[in-house]
Amino acid sequence: MTEMVYGTVTARAGEPILPKWWRTVDRWSMTCVFALFGIGLLLGLAASPPLASKNGLPPFHYVTKQAIFGGMALSTMVIVSMMSTNFIRRAATVACFAALIAIALLPWLGTDFGKGATRWYSLGFASVQPSEFLKPVFIVFSAWLMAASQEINGPPGKLFSFMLTVFVVTMLAMQPDFGQAALLLFGWGVVYFVAGAPLVLLVCMAGIVVVAGIAAYNFSEHFARRIDGYLSAEVDPTTQLGYATNAIREGGYFGVGVGEGTVKWSLPDAHTDFIIAVAAEEYGLVLVLTIIGLYAIFTVRTLHRLMKERDPFIRLAGTGLIAIFAMQAIINMGVAVRLLPAKGMTLPFVSNGGSSLIAGGIALGMLLAFTRTRPQGEMRDILVRRGRT
Repeated sequence: MTEMVYGTVTARAGEPILPKWWRTVDRWSMTCVFALFGIGLLLGLAASPPLASKNGLPPFHYVTKQAIFGGMALSTMVIVSMMSTNFIRRAATVACFAALIAIALLPWLGTDFGKGATRWYSLGFASVQPSEFLKPVFIVFSAWLMAASQEINGPPGKLFSFMLTVFVVTMLAMQPDFGQAALLLFGWGVVYFVAGAPLVLLVCMAGIVVVAGIAAYNFSEHFARRIDGYLSAEVDPTTQLGYATNAIREGGYFGVGVGEGTVKWSLPDAHTDFIIAVAAEEYGLVLVLTIIGLYAIFTVRTLHRLMKERDPFIRLAGTGLIAIFAMQAIINMGVAVRLLPAKGMTLPFVSNGGSSLIAGGIALGMLLAFTRTRPQGEMRDILVRRGRT
């Protein structure tokens, strides 16, 4: 009876946690993450000394910090990937509300570090950006609500998640943090689409986003300045976009040579938002395509494994998480080559940044947990049995 219901894949009773985890986790995806982090450290060795020199710090202060936080992030990823999906779902619910409270308290307890947006808590030795931690747990919580709404006599999960999304996006936009708000809204929209949202509703939501964007352009000088810079026919060579564009152009196919790049001395965010410009200038198109390939392999493998999953919650949560992961990488690289308006967003597991690294470790740990091979079998088991009956 068990085989008829759950398929033919058998579990090994009493198997230790580590061997079971190693046998069931997607090792190719995990290798891509470690490779991206290794490339990030390599680029950090080039990009961080100029900034450290300007701030009167040891030459490799920032790359050392990146190695420490990256080690914490990778450890977190591995630990989370060993957890059960039920535990992740419950923990994400609690963490989601904790992150919401942290964001709500930012106007009184947060700091802007002179960047004009109050997004961080200063801990003295480090800073924490709660919106980075909100993204993965919010997606998981929303997926839980939508999966529950598909059950017989289930709650109106789609309505609840929509109301919560409006509230969260509004809070992020008020910081202002339009980029994180748009990314979170995109991730939620992907989950809603996979859960079976009507196309008309999605079109209406897109219209609301356009109207909100027009309002932000008219009432936010910061937002309007970035849009005007993006739409301008000429790029000011003294701006961050100008430096990044020139660096990418100078890099060519194989780069100007290790340590020979100059953009890292001009860009204040060369080690974070514009790390891809450092990669393009010093290592050329070859390294950039390698980075893109690693992101693509991780994304495609994750989606492929999620397509086989029979649990609606895992399919929804995993799709939402991989959507925001891939979109964040696209936005970061798109800004550097001026395909998208300027937005302060890190390149996942490559850029320097404590909050983004650890939050990324949590998100990818959840993805690895969701895509582990399970004894309940795959979606095709059902299709094969139905074809035989």
